[in-house]
Amino acid sequence: MRAASINLRALQEQRDLIDYAAHLLGKNRSDFMLEAACDRARSVLLDQVFFCLDEERFRQFTSMLDAPPSPDEGLKRLMAVKTPWKINKA
Repeated sequence: MRAASINLRALQEQRDLIDYAAHLLGKNRSDFMLEAACDRARSVLLDQVFFCLDEERFRQFTSMLDAPPSPDEGLKRLMAVKTPWKINKA
């Protein structure tokens, strides 16, 4: 159950637009707006260059960056593709 409330004012045309889009996706207005707002918030956060971490989270972050990628089928296929400059020399 959602515990926090978010209230906002909108123009009638904006509400109608949101309602129509939500209807097309089979969602209600609240679910549609919450999903859209969270998607946008994630996008903004992912675009940030500077971020602040406490010491423990920084250690975890650098450990993840320093660790080699775990091999999977997609990575194996990607690494097997020859670059255009190597294809012409073959």
